[in-house]
Amino acid sequence: MTRSMALRAAMFAAAISLTAVPARADVDIKFTLDWKFQGPTAAFLVAADKGYYAEEGLDVSIDSGNGSAGAVTRVAGGAYQMGFADINALVDFNAKNPGQSVKAVMMAYDAPPFSLFTLRKNKIETAEDLVGRKLGAPVFDASYKLFPAFAHQTGIDAAAVERVNMDPALRETMLVRGEVDFISGHFFSSMLDLKSKGVAEDDIKYFLYADYGMDFYGNAVIASARFMAEQPDAVAGFIRATVKGWKDVIADPEGAVDVVAKSDPLIDKKLELERLRLALDVNVLTPHVQKNGIGDVDEDRLRSAIAQLAIAYGLTATPAPADVWTSDFLPPAKDRMLSR
Repeated sequence: MTRSMALRAAMFAAAISLTAVPARADVDIKFTLDWKFQGPTAAFLVAADKGYYAEEGLDVSIDSGNGSAGAVTRVAGGAYQMGFADINALVDFNAKNPGQSVKAVMMAYDAPPFSLFTLRKNKIETAEDLVGRKLGAPVFDASYKLFPAFAHQTGIDAAAVERVNMDPALRETMLVRGEVDFISGHFFSSMLDLKSKGVAEDDIKYFLYADYGMDFYGNAVIASARFMAEQPDAVAGFIRATVKGWKDVIADPEGAVDVVAKSDPLIDKKLELERLRLALDVNVLTPHVQKNGIGDVDEDRLRSAIAQLAIAYGLTATPAPADVWTSDFLPPAKDRMLSR
């Protein structure tokens, strides 16, 4: 055999060898957010934009949502494999829908954003001042749904507070107009939305639930039981990629907001940057996370939070932490450390 013939044979054999190895098939993941494309959800969009999900063999599509309860329902119903939602909405859903189990697999908001807001002119300075006043919020708002627990914690009668439900877009407007006395909402949302309507920060009085001993967790990555069972490597890979996204968001918040704008060019980038920084400071980069890394929970704290939820939601049964949470898919703590 001549040298050229041998070379062609070797090349042919190499080609056969390469084609014999099947290409790594991407796992499709439909992922639902809890709300709009905003600064605090940038980690998922950054992970997708920078190819971190693709590196894990995942083809991830990300859709906006219409509230945490809706996100949980989307995942439970099978329309989405994974999502981002308030773990407390997940507890409520699982307790009321046995057999449709969804679990949280990565905690994002170690401190909850649940809050109440009023204007200084309304002369509401303490929880007792809320009695006899009018609370406005969308019916699915997490802080609104948890108000009975706040009332129980502060010793006021939740039934003595009038409720007014409205479209989310009208919440802050109705407070400014004086149509309600106080509203509920995520800290990094309602605070900025009020400021965007011309209200000075000094004129805003807020009640952060966490300041009243309500040690809830907030939003987490969730997954359906079926997807966890059938694609455990995909769930683990999604979390690894998302952690990378969080690290990039912290390193470059402005760049992260630019990525968010690719999904929604109509966002106010200055406002979303401020919203993102608020979320990082208050909800994500807590002392616990800076010491232990993002993603995991303290089981005793979660159990206590679920007990408080049982009061708020009037649950007939109190789920165990294992009914709503698993840390099985988390990477080692050293890989989940975040720093500014």
